[in-house]
Amino acid sequence: MLDPTAPEALAMMLRVVTGKLKRRLREQAAQDGFNLSQLSVLSRLERAGPATISALARAEGMRTQSMGPHIAALEAAGLVRGSPDPADGRQTILSLTAQFRTWVAGRRAAREDWLAGILAAHFSAAERADLARALPLLERLAES
Repeated sequence: MLDPTAPEALAMMLRVVTGKLKRRLREQAAQDGFNLSQLSVLSRLERAGPATISALARAEGMRTQSMGPHIAALEAAGLVRGSPDPADGRQTILSLTAQFRTWVAGRRAAREDWLAGILAAHFSAAERADLARALPLLERLAES
C-alpha cells in the first residue's frame, strides 16, 4: 500500500478531491446558459485584462472564426463589450462590463453561501480549524 503522504499518492488524492469540490461549486452558481468556452473567456478576460478576439482564440486553442459566436453571446448578454484598438483600427479590444462584475459577484456569493452552509452543518469547529490551517499550504501549492 502506498504511503498517503508520498508525493505521488498525495498528488492523486488532491487532484481527485479538488476536482470534486470544483464540480460541486460550479453546480451552485447558475451558468445562465453559458457554455464552458464562454465561461473560460470571461475568466481569462478577468484575469488577464482586455484582449482581441484573435488573442483570446489563441489562448483558448481555437480558430478566431470559432471564437466569434462565443463573443457574440457574451456581448448580447451585456457581459463583454468591444472597442476599437487605438493601435490598430482593424482590431477590436474586448473588455468586461460593469454588468459582468455584478453577475460574477452573484455567482461567487452563491458558491460561498453554499460552502459556508456545508461547513456550518457538517463540520465541527475543530475540523474547520484544521481546514483553516491547511489553507496556507493549499495556497502555496496553487502558486507553485
